[in-house]
Amino acid sequence: MPTSTLTLWDRFARTAARHPDRPALVAGSTTLTYARLRDHAESLAARLTADAPPPRRIALLAARTPVTYAAYLAVQRLGGAVVPLNPAAPPGRNETVVRQADAALVLADATVDTAPAGRASPLLPVALTAPTDTPDLHSLPGPGPHDTAYILFTSGSTGRPKGVVIRHANTHAYLDHAVERSGVEPDSRLSQTFGLTFDPSVFDMFVAWSTGAALVVPSADDLMDPAGFVRRHRLTHWFSVPSVVSLAARLRRLRPNSMPTLRYAAFAGEPLTVRQARAFADAAPAARLENLYGPTELTVTCTGYRLSADPTTWPHTANGTVPIGTAHPGAETLVVDERMRPADQGELLVRGPQRFPGYLDPADDPGRFATGEPGTGLTPYQGGPLTGSHWYRTGDRVARDGDALVHLGRLDNQVKISGYRVELGEVEEALRSCPGVADAVVVARTEQSTPALEAVYTGDAPDPAPLLAALQERLPAYMVPRTLLRLPELPLNLNGKTDRAAVLAALDTARPNLPAGSCSLPGDRAADGARPTPLPEGTR
Repeated sequence: MPTSTLTLWDRFARTAARHPDRPALVAGSTTLTYARLRDHAESLAARLTADAPPPRRIALLAARTPVTYAAYLAVQRLGGAVVPLNPAAPPGRNETVVRQADAALVLADATVDTAPAGRASPLLPVALTAPTDTPDLHSLPGPGPHDTAYILFTSGSTGRPKGVVIRHANTHAYLDHAVERSGVEPDSRLSQTFGLTFDPSVFDMFVAWSTGAALVVPSADDLMDPAGFVRRHRLTHWFSVPSVVSLAARLRRLRPNSMPTLRYAAFAGEPLTVRQARAFADAAPAARLENLYGPTELTVTCTGYRLSADPTTWPHTANGTVPIGTAHPGAETLVVDERMRPADQGELLVRGPQRFPGYLDPADDPGRFATGEPGTGLTPYQGGPLTGSHWYRTGDRVARDGDALVHLGRLDNQVKISGYRVELGEVEEALRSCPGVADAVVVARTEQSTPALEAVYTGDAPDPAPLLAALQERLPAYMVPRTLLRLPELPLNLNGKTDRAAVLAALDTARPNLPAGSCSLPGDRAADGARPTPLPEGTR
């Protein structure tokens, strides 16, 4: 590994030495300079090692408060791995994460009282106090490039969370590109919309802290009004999930030219629709817009697509989403069919210095990697040592569009209806194009003897029946959803992404004893207990 590889702590410490008096963190009424944030982090690091060697892994109950960010940096200074816990997650899940990570400590803001029940390690409340002196940490070597920087847990197919191990070398390969691509400078001010259990937060923190920029943390209310948040804090850089755009637009808080200070805006975590991009571009006309893509296993994002300043030249895709673009420097991408042969459409495979070294539990590795070269044939990985030549199987379907890739959804989102392959994204785009529809999600009921599509939407269209009639004019009969439900807003998970499981639950809740050939009521009427309205003949 090159000696120039920077750890997360290296990045922050070097910047703190260059820009000690610049604001590093703005959270609520608190503003901390780089010098002050470094002092707090080092003071906390000294407390954590006063009576014992540095813990190898430390869980952090990650409320987005100043002390949380100081604690994150303190763990990095000690050479430990941060294991973020979501305070809004069920305690049982956090308990599972702590145990699987074998975390020696659980840190929490002194104001947080939602520590995991039955945790396997002691809880240490922490608070920001004025450091009385500069601690001597020179005897601690700090992290190296092969050390683990953080461990995040994703949903596993077995119901057990899977631990994703990210090393400092992985973050170095990513952050150098992210800093250059985003154009962040010492006078920049970056949003921090992502919770620390969601890896785009690493972009927010360490792109800012690599350059001397300020990291500005929004409140929950600020996320409902991104334009107001941007204006109040004179933000220059924005990064969020696309759902934030839809929510703000629905609340009519994303007016044209309402974010004149933004110079750069990026979106990741779920598909970005062209409609969402246009709404944001109108509100931030001076910002460069990018759609970024990447699983947690590939260190935040691994591909990107920059939209031109002229929306009339933007690409048109079958599912109405912005392409995910081309690979970041150093990353290799490969598209393969079901037989693992190179193809123009199929599963996306990625390898390179951003690729994680494997799951925390090696039992999760088989089936998630492939070995071999495109010219000689690939085979699924079944075990043994993982090397840099192994491809990570993303489980995402993509298609090549010139030099760029277009995201088509998860492999399990392509379903067969009446013997035909159906892309759910194509049906969603058809529904979004109907008058009065703001956003839409289509799900497949594959557990039934006859698989069928169902959909929910948001917007001003009160009656689903005309929408279904419009879909019949545009789509083959097997692609028209059997059930259509209007919701006040799309359900989101803890990371702010559309929650498809909650969509299924909403459909089930809104239509008890729904007769065949009927349509669920709009969300506001269904809540009143009104009976379903029969659909016209032929709409099933």
